[in-house]
Amino acid sequence: MESEEKPVTRLSTARSRELGEELRRVRHRARMTSGFVADALGWSLGKLSKLETGSRGTSPWEIGTLLGRCGADKPTRDRILAIASEADTGNFVRRHEPWSDTLTALTVHEYAASTLTTYEPLVIPSLAQTEEYALALTKDRGVVDARMARQETLRRPGGPETVIYVHEAALRVVVGDSKVMRDQMLRLTLMCGWARISPRIIPMSAQAHAVLRHSGALLTFPAPIKPLAYAETETATVFHDEPDAIAAYEVKMRQLERLVLSPTHSRDVFARWADAYDRDHRSAPEAKRGDT
Repeated sequence: MESEEKPVTRLSTARSRELGEELRRVRHRARMTSGFVADALGWSLGKLSKLETGSRGTSPWEIGTLLGRCGADKPTRDRILAIASEADTGNFVRRHEPWSDTLTALTVHEYAASTLTTYEPLVIPSLAQTEEYALALTKDRGVVDARMARQETLRRPGGPETVIYVHEAALRVVVGDSKVMRDQMLRLTLMCGWARISPRIIPMSAQAHAVLRHSGALLTFPAPIKPLAYAETETATVFHDEPDAIAAYEVKMRQLERLVLSPTHSRDVFARWADAYDRDHRSAPEAKRGDT
């Protein structure tokens, strides 16, 4: 085995942590210990550990050798080698397959975050959706399962302090039916009492502002890891840990905080919408009978 290396210490980046997590998952799926793989490749255990945590790099050739030793299939090799070959500019794009919820760059960072602030303009944000709302919205059971797993990550002991900005317009857009919406409103009402998670309403009466146009999320981590921001498009999610991009998202979240209702007022609004949708749901059978 090679002797223990002493590379220059470097701060991990979002892309290097994503790459490291992809490699760790390949090794775990192969049921190989880190010691076994390091011995097989002639690496030090420290080299493999730092690679899997994103705190050191290596050549695409060595990554290809690691993937081959772990028996990764061709689509997996191609995907990981594409990540390894990217220039680490602080901005990168990951295509959805078909949604964002299973992206490694997303799940690994949501798990590690200290704080998470998120906003979506016209639907209930993914991290606050009920299972029924998510299914009515996506029509994909696999996506729903992944989304619920993301939410469990936030709710675990030690999960991030999370603020979820919900525009009041999203409360008015009926997803599924009145029962789905009633249960979603009840969920948001209950969430207002959860530890570490705070859903907040941006009212329809809020002053128009450019920050309301697009979705976005900002995550922070224990020092010295830099913050990470991301935003979804129809087909891909764009990730940023480049300082200027982070500064723009910090401005966005501060501006959103100026527009939202207080936690207590937000809870009251969610509860009123739950009552309204409950009345709609209970009156629906009567309306149908009246039509016959």
